[in-house]
Amino acid sequence: MSTLLSIVVPCYQAAGYMRRSLDSLLPGGRAPRGVEILVVDDGSRDETGEIADAYAARFPGVVRALHQENKGHGGAINTGLAAARGRYVKIVDADDWLDVDAYLSLLTALADLDSDVCEVDLVVTNFVYEKVDRRRPVAVRYGDVLPEGRVFGWDEVGRFRKRQYMLMHSLVYRRELLLQTGLVLPEHTFYVDNLYAYLPLRSVRSMYYLDVDLYRYYIGRPGQSVNEAVMLARVDQQLAVNRAMLPALDAARKDPHAPKAMRRYLLHYFEIVSAVSSILLIRAGSEAALAKKEAFWRELREEDEWLYRRLRRSVIGQITNLPGRPGRRVSVLAYKAAQWAVGFN
Repeated sequence: MSTLLSIVVPCYQAAGYMRRSLDSLLPGGRAPRGVEILVVDDGSRDETGEIADAYAARFPGVVRALHQENKGHGGAINTGLAAARGRYVKIVDADDWLDVDAYLSLLTALADLDSDVCEVDLVVTNFVYEKVDRRRPVAVRYGDVLPEGRVFGWDEVGRFRKRQYMLMHSLVYRRELLLQTGLVLPEHTFYVDNLYAYLPLRSVRSMYYLDVDLYRYYIGRPGQSVNEAVMLARVDQQLAVNRAMLPALDAARKDPHAPKAMRRYLLHYFEIVSAVSSILLIRAGSEAALAKKEAFWRELREEDEWLYRRLRRSVIGQITNLPGRPGRRVSVLAYKAAQWAVGFN
């Protein structure tokens, strides 16, 4: 029986929390079409590898444990994708989990799509911010911008709001599409999930939206990469990822055959990531950090004058580039308001 879905779980020093993630994925192993769970131990020094091996021994044919020297989040995803055999593939981080009912609905939808004649490049579901200090989770949904329950193309995609974006947590790619794009994520680099959610979209032509709150995105673990203090310390990696997105956007803008809505969405996502980079540098507040912010925008202007002006004229671009210390205070206040409203880091 062919494997319907491969779920890659990158793990590093995850012994304290990975069981919750893996337990949420196991119901898929009982589905009529096969699900495989690829647990990638990325050179952990705790019991992560032993836990992965224990799950593989207990659930043979469903869980596979892969071990490697440390290569970072991107390197672990690369290893999982290279070993995957499913028609579709999803990434689930070791500190996150899936809602079981939504997960089973996804498997039903994938099986139905696989039996149809048409080929679907991308399946989109909702994700939920599970923030440790927040009473109620916050869901990011797409019902107002994506048609539900049927296959569609970019020509039917609406305009995303500022708080709407398709993170890695929303996405299930057709594995063959990822192979065709040649996607290889940078090793030893954080925040590459933005590249995973961004670079393959240029090749996506058919989509399906399942309106279920599938992915539970946990925020609040000490040392987590999206913890604000950690992001400030790793802001150079955030900038590197931000810059790595630019060629895909540039290529889409110059491609006369690229769907208009796809170009619009790639610009939208790039704007959000650029705003995060700018705000983090403002939050850091040092002369060196502010110089890096100015350098980023200067490089963007030298690379693409149109894009620079387009972003600077946007609401987010204006807020993140207000002049002087008072302007930077306003930028930070706007960022904190967005944190409160949406629930990210």
